[in-house]
Amino acid sequence: MTENSLAIAKFSDLANPTRFLALAARLIPWMAGITALCFIVGLYLSFTTEGDYQQGETVRIMYIHVPAAWLSMMGYTIMSLSAIGTLVWRHPLADVSARAAAPLGAAFTLIALVTGSLWGKPMWGTWWVWDARLTSVFILFLMYLGLIALNRAMEDPGKAARLSAVLILVGFVNIPIIKFSVDWWNTLHQSASVLRLDGPAIDPEFLRPLLVMALAFTMLFLTLHVMAIRNEIWRRRIAAQRRLAARLASREG
Repeated sequence: MTENSLAIAKFSDLANPTRFLALAARLIPWMAGITALCFIVGLYLSFTTEGDYQQGETVRIMYIHVPAAWLSMMGYTIMSLSAIGTLVWRHPLADVSARAAAPLGAAFTLIALVTGSLWGKPMWGTWWVWDARLTSVFILFLMYLGLIALNRAMEDPGKAARLSAVLILVGFVNIPIIKFSVDWWNTLHQSASVLRLDGPAIDPEFLRPLLVMALAFTMLFLTLHVMAIRNEIWRRRIAAQRRLAARLASREG
């Protein structure tokens, strides 16, 4: 068997919820430990660096705002990949992954919006402006809320999964708009400072804690995502058992 075949076989094994639960039980403690360690190091670096000569102490908001903004887009990207898994490969856990990622993505998007307002007030002199970046991120937050509401409103899991997958993929067009809005339109936001072809434009003193905090928040997201998938599997099993019990009760009656 080739290496590709082995990889596909291992991926297919995770389609079995029982195997996924067993893997999650082993991974979650390690992921939580790595997350805590990254936060300890990241917070230490964040509070031991000096303030910026222009922004002062408010520059420390960056260590929360920027990772939250990254994860707001990463969460929707994970949902989009899960939507492809639902529509194309009919992967049993794809819809579970998308459902689990939606509340997390909404939470990090809200954190990005709130911290951005707190950061924008002293820097721009206003809590909010309807520029391209802020507006597109706010639209992303509304999209998250809409998908959460849709999943909770529809009783048929199959129909909800397919409809949600289609809407997720249609809404993915907003992700490149968020990313490149500062290049396409005149906004208050500065252009990319970390992921640049000619290297980061941020001073290493600020870049180090930013990258560590980004790793910490990413590990937090992944840990919570795996836990949410596990909880959703359990929730569906309980719901299935209740439906079965109700049918048996109705037959006996």
